[in-house]
Amino acid sequence: MWQPSERYPDPAVRILDPAFTRYRLPLASVERLYTGCRWSEGPVWFGDGRFLLWSDIPNNRILRWDEETGQVSIFRKPSNNANGHTRDRQGRLVTCEHDARRVTRTEIDGSITVLADSYNGKKLNSPNDIVVKSDGSVWFTDPVFGILGYYEGHKDESENKPAVYRLDGKTGKLTVMADDIPGPNGLAFSPDEKILYVVASRAEPNRTILAYDVTGGGTKLGKGKVLIDAGAGGSPDGFRVDIEGNLWCGWGMGSAELDGVRIFNNSGQPIGHIDLPERCANLCFGGRYRNRLFMAASHSLYSLYVNTQGVAGG
Repeated sequence: MWQPSERYPDPAVRILDPAFTRYRLPLASVERLYTGCRWSEGPVWFGDGRFLLWSDIPNNRILRWDEETGQVSIFRKPSNNANGHTRDRQGRLVTCEHDARRVTRTEIDGSITVLADSYNGKKLNSPNDIVVKSDGSVWFTDPVFGILGYYEGHKDESENKPAVYRLDGKTGKLTVMADDIPGPNGLAFSPDEKILYVVASRAEPNRTILAYDVTGGGTKLGKGKVLIDAGAGGSPDGFRVDIEGNLWCGWGMGSAELDGVRIFNNSGQPIGHIDLPERCANLCFGGRYRNRLFMAASHSLYSLYVNTQGVAGG
């Protein structure tokens, strides 16, 4: 059974490059906040309510962890096998739903608005991860993972190519931004929003994280290039970016020593690693100062205070 470290600095927070030293707090350690999920995903922080939401996809529920009490409750069940979440610039929850094959927004009064469920009259596959840009546009990935079987959604036919989409925040127009990424998964913008990073989770021979220049006033992408090659056994999934441009990536699956979070600088060089006893699927920054990293990892939810902050809206 996993036990938290009783000593500082926590040996689970490993420095791979001296540049990471400044981000590791010597008097902070990895904490397990909850366990009992089948597959944890998509954490999102609500600072105004001091709580975190995250998905337990196979259990068809969204869970809520309250900072003040440490209690966990069910926020929504059934959740349509919800996966990734974020908040828009008005503070509303935006969600990717595998089973319903759609992207929704939860309004302040609790009602649900469908933002996208089809493209060119054909169903989306299974929206996976999502971010909202400062101009209000909603960007999400749409691989086929949720329609391959009945564990994270339901088995069905793909009608559109796996793609990265942009939903215009003003007109509601849905546009394909890239449809040549093998297994598009996690995505995030650089702090200045001039680069979009996307995980190619089915790339061969190794999984990769691609970088795209954002052009056309924020409405187009340049040609993607490989920023990070995960190497043999590496498995990036969801990730977020801090204010200095580092990528904090959910990692693992290949071998136990890779499970956790791997941190890269904006040149794609690994600088740090947070060891967890489970593969980390996704993460977000939260807490009062956006300096607490919340990690959704397989069966559990973990956290770690770090000496940086997540970008606003990430």
